[in-house]
Amino acid sequence: MPDFYYAKGRIAESVQYISDELIEFEAEYEVKTWTDYQHDRKLQKLMDRTVENVLTALIEVSGTLATQNKIKVENYAEALRKAADLLGFKKEDQEKLGKLASQRNRLAHRYLNFRWQVIRIFKETKPLLVDFITRILEHEKISEGS
Repeated sequence: MPDFYYAKGRIAESVQYISDELIEFEAEYEVKTWTDYQHDRKLQKLMDRTVENVLTALIEVSGTLATQNKIKVENYAEALRKAADLLGFKKEDQEKLGKLASQRNRLAHRYLNFRWQVIRIFKETKPLLVDFITRILEHEKISEGS
C-alpha cells in the first residue's frame, strides 16, 4: 500500500469544518421540530445539507485516518467504525458511528421518507460526534509529535 500524503493537514481542516457546521446546527436548527421542518422547504434543505456535509466530512476524515494507519476499509460505515476503534471507542459507540454512513446516504440520495429520521438521529448522536472529532484532533496532535 503506498503512503498517503494527501491527508497531511487535511484532517485538522476537515475537523474545523465539522466543528463549524456543528456550531451552526446548534445555533440555527437544534430546536427545530418536525412541524417546523415539514412546513418550511428552505429549512428542510438547510438542515439536510448541514447534516449531510458533517457526515460526509466525518467519513472523509475517518477514511483518511484508516489509510494513515494502514487499516483497510471496504465502505463508509467500516471507515467510521475502524476509525472509532483506533481512537478507543467502545464497540457500541463504534456501531453507532458506523450507522451514520447509511444516514448520510439517505440524505445524499434524497430518500424523502427518511430525511427527518436522519435529522433526529443526528441530534441524538451529536454528543458522540463531538467526542469523536475531539479524539481525532488529539490523535493528530500525538501523531504530529512522533
